[in-house]
Amino acid sequence: MSLTLPVGVERRRFDGRERLATRGEPVYGEPQDADGWRAWDAGRSKLGAMLELEMDVGLDGGDGVLYLGAASGTTVSHVADFAGPTYAVEFAPRPTRDLLSVAESRPNLFPLLKDARDPETYAHVVEGDLDCVVQDVATRGQATVALRNRQFLAPDGRLLAAIKARSEDVLDDPETVFEDALDELREGYEILETRRLDRFHDDHLAVVAEPRADAADPR
Repeated sequence: MSLTLPVGVERRRFDGRERLATRGEPVYGEPQDADGWRAWDAGRSKLGAMLELEMDVGLDGGDGVLYLGAASGTTVSHVADFAGPTYAVEFAPRPTRDLLSVAESRPNLFPLLKDARDPETYAHVVEGDLDCVVQDVATRGQATVALRNRQFLAPDGRLLAAIKARSEDVLDDPETVFEDALDELREGYEILETRRLDRFHDDHLAVVAEPRADAADPR
């Protein structure tokens, strides 16, 4: 049986086929229907791919979200269309300027020009006990980033991470990279589900996890 989509995400018809969609201002040239729903391109969004693959992300309308690696706002704009307060962390100044434009029509979207590897630099802004941390960062040590940002999750919150094998090691076998990342993540998370995203994104592993109550504070 198909999993229920988050409130605020629907399947709508665009160009004769059914696609994921959220309601909001277009951001990256995606089609929009007469009712204001815009297509969510899973080929440009790891979270969109997770939803297309019917992973149990545990994300719902109105949830508080910390998004790590927001770039120019392709995915985080869709999240902000249906979520509650959405904090978008991006390290590079140029895409952060684009994020500011995206946030103009989304008052619940808060762009932060910060480094996801150093969460203490935005801990004074991001309210704790959030429902979800979405991670899509192109850097070495992706599992370490997830562990450092666990402090923002509620005890029953979810980590939704896309692990990029080539960001860790361009030469190593992706499966080895993924296993190493999962082993490190288990220091602070219980892994609930994993899925390769190759149908949409080469050499990516999607991870759904929740914080372990017995894990040490990573700070």
